[in-house]
Amino acid sequence: PSWMLQDGCAPSVLNGVNPLSFVGIIGALGALGYFEIQTALRSNEETPMGKLHKNDMSAIWKYGVAGDYNWDPLNLYSSCGDDYKGRKGLRDVEVSHGRMAMLGITYFAFWEALTGHPIVENNMLFHPNALFPLLVGGYLAWSQIYEVGPLNEYPIEIRYTNEGEMKLNRLKKGLEETMEQSSESSAKVKAVLDDLDSKYDIYEKVGSAPKKLIDSVRSTYKYW
Repeated sequence: PSWMLQDGCAPSVLNGVNPLSFVGIIGALGALGYFEIQTALRSNEETPMGKLHKNDMSAIWKYGVAGDYNWDPLNLYSSCGDDYKGRKGLRDVEVSHGRMAMLGITYFAFWEALTGHPIVENNMLFHPNALFPLLVGGYLAWSQIYEVGPLNEYPIEIRYTNEGEMKLNRLKKGLEETMEQSSESSAKVKAVLDDLDSKYDIYEKVGSAPKKLIDSVRSTYKYW
């Protein structure tokens, strides 16, 4: 909402916070903190999801998983597989998405602090442009051939994908064939032009045409 903006920018540590935003942020964080305190020591072992987690985690420990509020109205929790692997995979995805959101909002605040303008005014993600599709297309093309190695291994490597080297060689071969065909076509065109020049002296005529045109135009105005 507009009343939360700080000089048109989103409230943040870098942009500053107006008094109304400060009260709103403190109120929201306080409410969430109070809810967490009130539910931190709850027992969920007898809830449907609590029993599910207890069974999934039985080989590790008996306390289930963090953040279990027994709330899944759309029954999405087992969408990646109705077993402990599928549910763990979905929890890992949730953590990864949360981290990406943190990076995104950090970039959001940093960009506004750097430029002094709202991100929706001067960022290519919010306006039609050719650069962003080109960057996306370039990344998709790059990712067909290369990939980044595991981030938990040092040094971090950029390596071929499973079929990356084959695709790169195929691309190189295609470019070489195209260049060869282009060279052959150019040679044929030059041979035809050379033959015409030997008969009609076209090179000299074409080369002198601009000068003749300029002289013709100048002759129409006596003060030139």
